[in-house]
Amino acid sequence: MKHSEVDQKLNRSAFADGPRLLADIGATHARFALQTAPGEFRAVRVLKCDDYADIVAMLRSYLADHADITLNHAALAVANPVSGDYIRMTNRDWEFSTDEVRRALGLHTLLVVNDFTALAMSLPGLKPADLMQVGGGKPASNSVIGVLGPGTGLGVSGVIPTVDGFVTLGSEGGHTNFAPADEREYSILQYAWQTWSHVSTERLISGPGMEIIYRAIAKRNGRQVRDLSSQEIMAGALTDKDPLCLEVLECFCAMLGGATANLAVTLGAFGGMFIGGGIVPRMGEWFAQSPFRSRFEAKGRFTSYLSEIPTYVITTPNPAFYGVATILSEHLRGRSGANTLMERVRHLQHELTPAEQRVAQLVLEQPRLVLNEPIADIARLAEVSQPTVIRFCRSLGFLGLADFKLKFASSLTGAIPVRHSQVRVSDSTHDLSAKVIDNTVSAILKFRDQLDVRSIDKAIALVAKARRVEFYAMGNSRVVALDGQHKFFRFRIPTSAYGDSHLLNLAAELLKPGDVVIAISNSGKLPDLLEAVDVARAAGADVIAITSSNSPLAKKASVCLAVDHSEDSTTFLSMISRILQLLLIDILSVGISLDAQHGQLVVEHKAKGETDGRRLLISHLDG
Repeated sequence: MKHSEVDQKLNRSAFADGPRLLADIGATHARFALQTAPGEFRAVRVLKCDDYADIVAMLRSYLADHADITLNHAALAVANPVSGDYIRMTNRDWEFSTDEVRRALGLHTLLVVNDFTALAMSLPGLKPADLMQVGGGKPASNSVIGVLGPGTGLGVSGVIPTVDGFVTLGSEGGHTNFAPADEREYSILQYAWQTWSHVSTERLISGPGMEIIYRAIAKRNGRQVRDLSSQEIMAGALTDKDPLCLEVLECFCAMLGGATANLAVTLGAFGGMFIGGGIVPRMGEWFAQSPFRSRFEAKGRFTSYLSEIPTYVITTPNPAFYGVATILSEHLRGRSGANTLMERVRHLQHELTPAEQRVAQLVLEQPRLVLNEPIADIARLAEVSQPTVIRFCRSLGFLGLADFKLKFASSLTGAIPVRHSQVRVSDSTHDLSAKVIDNTVSAILKFRDQLDVRSIDKAIALVAKARRVEFYAMGNSRVVALDGQHKFFRFRIPTSAYGDSHLLNLAAELLKPGDVVIAISNSGKLPDLLEAVDVARAAGADVIAITSSNSPLAKKASVCLAVDHSEDSTTFLSMISRILQLLLIDILSVGISLDAQHGQLVVEHKAKGETDGRRLLISHLDG
């Protein structure tokens, strides 16, 4: 078919914003496709990574055949840990910024996820025709699923069921220590030790590992052989029936069976163990007769435990496409614009069951409550059962309540992806400005989703009835303390701020019961500040800490308002943490103001000037 005809078909996408670019990028090969509808992947192509200098060159090479297609969204699964914006691949000398790649390709959205996270996400949707079962066992419903697969490396992941969907594990389990099960495998480990002090499971149970096993067994058997690639070893075993290659393949499959069993007992994977990757599916039916399953069950006292767990080979081509497509679809479903999801609930409300309609009504009337409350409270307030809440979410096309809340939060506030882009020396003024703003906005959204509302309520109650409020802060946090002093003084509450280490203890000694200290610190470890807090508590004062949730300061406080944003303070000032601390001061101020407006403030300051001062502050904060 000519490219023009292919592009015409691709342009007839079921997605309103056009086809979506998907990729599964390993260390050796990269597979690409254009998704035109759920489960439909067109223009599938495999490229060799060695043919390209970097990931952008490879992506552009694939897209060159589809220059007439408008692409807005893409998702890449890469054989690498993914944490943050910047990615440095383990098995290739490629490194890149996700946001820079997105801009280079002119995309609105670019997601990058670990390849086995994507593969794990595909597992719940695989059908019997997509699999080859090896051995016995039956999958238990609503149980953990494990997946691993040898290729250039050894990918490991898992899928854990929750009350309203699944959670995938981002694992690097291939780097656990290799454990030999017999004398032959011990001799292979000894052979590998001659080169590497640490021999991981991935070092041997992978394509390159098969080549190591071949050389080690040849040496053990006293044979002089030329080096073979893993493809040549498999062809020698499966096609030529070469005895040495057959022994290597049998040993490899036995090792894989042992590693699979270790993962199965670690996860309690009664939902089944799945084998993916690029090597095992090429073995076909031979793998079912290999030592894999017998080694999988050879676990001594736990043989019967493992015999109940089914094992499968994933035979469908490009299964990671299904997983990465699901991840991208869920992401896009949550960033469709302000109030779109609310409108969708209104539009579909009449199609729901009467019980589900009560949940919909609660969502429409009290959206923030639904976001913040657990499923039990939502069910109680809507006067339905907890399964009805989950059915409501699934009627709207979500996996469950957690998935619904994530997308609902984005639709209420406008969708801004939570990510961090590293500022670099080479950045232009435009780029560094965009990164600083994007990083701050993303951190604020993440901070919003992690807020402990109950702690904020406790803090507001303490300050509202306080006889006196003092702010203790040192270094970069002093500006936050000064801001708090300025705002709280407008409430006519006696307020002071101290940042001098010599004055902290003196001030704390003068406190009495009913006084409140607001201690602010990024690290929560400053000795002078901790000592002053001890003195304040001994004097009977309450302490509100604005700090890291696991810090010593948090443990000493009456209430902790957590700011768990990590920053490299050795290179930059703690800019974003300071902004988050200021936000907490604003939240406390507005909370106290609203209490005063509704007549709920305990402290009896009723003069007209004080009321006017509060109104002025409310106007200032709301404006």
